[in-house]
Amino acid sequence: MSNPASQAADLILAIEQQMRHLSLWEAQPPPAEALASPLPFCYDTLRFEQWLQWIFLPRMKQVIEQDSGWPERSDIAPLAEHHLYPRERPSKALIDLIRQFDDFINHRPSG
Repeated sequence: MSNPASQAADLILAIEQQMRHLSLWEAQPPPAEALASPLPFCYDTLRFEQWLQWIFLPRMKQVIEQDSGWPERSDIAPLAEHHLYPRERPSKALIDLIRQFDDFINHRPSG
């Protein structure tokens, strides 16, 4: 059985790959001020998929590399459903991966 950091890394990589597959991946980052929003998910300055790419994924990669700073809970899937389901793109696979990440974090043993 793989260790938790490896499991998380696999999920993060799968989310990135699915975003690329759905053409949700951007080559250029948003302006620095958009990334610095103090509001949850930077909802006032970024689209959800931008937040995933430029805030969430880099932060989780850092947590995995340092094996510290793990979130206590993750409940991103409902927000993903809200923002991604209405699209014409087949986003169910991406939403499922995000739900798997939520489940991983929410059931991850402490310590």
